[in-house]
Amino acid sequence: MARYVIDLACAVKIVDAGFQIASKHEILAPTLLRSQVLDHLYLRTLSGELTEADALSMHAHFGKLKFRYLGDAVLRRRAWTIARQLGMPSTFEAEYIALTQLQGEALVAEDKRLASVANKVVSVKSFEALD
Repeated sequence: MARYVIDLACAVKIVDAGFQIASKHEILAPTLLRSQVLDHLYLRTLSGELTEADALSMHAHFGKLKFRYLGDAVLRRRAWTIARQLGMPSTFEAEYIALTQLQGEALVAEDKRLASVANKVVSVKSFEALD
């Protein structure tokens, strides 16, 4: 079973497509992903791109996906170190890289900027790896 960490852009793609993750994969994510997805959908309702009903339905689908969320002190400390090491402006994205280092085989990143930075220290794959 492959253990992949997914970034926010990948999660959004999953939500938008109603995508189901193949059972041969274990998906890991930092706990902050839940709030980021909720915020992303909320902002799309504010812009008029989604109705509130659609956004809440998409969020409900996302909440039913079997992801393993992690966010302990070790992960947060590693994220801090990675953010400093790579000159990142925030520790949020560094949590995805840290989790990949600690428990994942690769980071599945749709965010090209994050993928470019992460590729310096972890294996990075595209969305197609989740098939």
